[in-house]
Amino acid sequence: MKNIWHILIVDDEEVMCESMAAWLREDGYRVDTAPNGRKAVELAQAADYAIYFIDLKMPGGMDGIDTMMEIRRIRPEASIIIITAYATVDTAIQAMKEGAQEYIVKPCNPQEISLLVSRILKLKKLQRENAILRKKISRQYHHHDLITKNARMEDILSLARDISSLRSTVLIRGASGTGKELVARAIHYSGDRAARPFVTVSCAALTETLLESELFGYEKGAFTGAGAQTRGKFELANGGTIFLDEIGDISPKLQADLLRVLQERCFYRVGGSEEVRVDARVIAATNKDLAQLVAEGKFRDDLYYRLNVIEIRIPPLRERREDIPLLVEHFVEKLAHELGKEVSGISEGAMKLLLDYDWPGNVRELENAIERAIVTCRNGKLQESDFSSLEGSIGRNQPWQVPDLPLAELERQAIVAALERKSGNVKEAAAALGIDRSTLYDKLKRYEIPR
Repeated sequence: MKNIWHILIVDDEEVMCESMAAWLREDGYRVDTAPNGRKAVELAQAADYAIYFIDLKMPGGMDGIDTMMEIRRIRPEASIIIITAYATVDTAIQAMKEGAQEYIVKPCNPQEISLLVSRILKLKKLQRENAILRKKISRQYHHHDLITKNARMEDILSLARDISSLRSTVLIRGASGTGKELVARAIHYSGDRAARPFVTVSCAALTETLLESELFGYEKGAFTGAGAQTRGKFELANGGTIFLDEIGDISPKLQADLLRVLQERCFYRVGGSEEVRVDARVIAATNKDLAQLVAEGKFRDDLYYRLNVIEIRIPPLRERREDIPLLVEHFVEKLAHELGKEVSGISEGAMKLLLDYDWPGNVRELENAIERAIVTCRNGKLQESDFSSLEGSIGRNQPWQVPDLPLAELERQAIVAALERKSGNVKEAAAALGIDRSTLYDKLKRYEIPR
């Protein structure tokens, strides 16, 4: 709408200012006026005008070109139109060279001014819509599979945005299939490194020697088959982020090498003697308890502390069942399109079946189940029969039998189980147990339960 646009007219002739302002106000724009350049700069600092009409010749030691240059410094995106009664080729060239978008001559024709403003604002509106669309597309691309309305997951996404532009190392913990890489991508693409590479390495998929070459690269002749110098993943991630998945599986030697990279930001290629320096943010992920591995002597404590600067724990899908309908809708739409199947939704019975299942494989297992169901679907809507493999698993779940144990021991086991489900979060465990946090602290002390 026109009335959202704000225009400033700068002219030492009061009659000129007021007449132009009246014309533009009749067109529905908000218009301010300034009698000189200094007042115009003051107004530009306080408000962002869409268009500035500036007279070329003004008294007071600050002419139109000076005013335009100062406003350009404050508002780089400003559209500036120079107006003057003294039209020459030189002044036109100078005005355009210094950043004027248009150049008009007095006496001004109201109709021409209306058309000029309309044309400039139409372009500005398109630019604004494009900017909004780019942001929307960017958000969808960066977080396209992180679909949630779970409070803990929303906190994780908020934290991802907060730490996105830091260089601090991040350790993401969670069971397989919970979306650790997606959270890592959310961190990378939300920050200053978004335009730089995001490089992933699966530490569990390679032997020690292959992983070493993969991470650090190698020199020509370093081993049989090394026909040319090859850059490793750390070099490829320079300026960006390297995501080390399943970090708990790396060997003691690679733990030492990785520690040096984190401390010194440098390393040697395999078979090389030249030090290579990199600026790559490290995000590591694991489905193992690294603190326990440290206690068992299987993981270096100094590396653990280096990796665990910022820790993010992703809850399993069974602890955020409210996300299941959202994820199902997303996967049905996405996979039906990819598989070329006419599947438009899911029945209530099938959805209940999915909500009742515990999903040990988490979101990845859910996606696989949806894909398998779409392949077998016959009537355009997913039914319980399309999830027959899950029905068997759910059917095997027997009703819970009260064990023959003292009441205190039952309570202790219930508290331990709640803490495990809530990843050690006392507040959430207390809420799940239906007791106050202070009461839970008392019971932790009484039963000597470590947090």
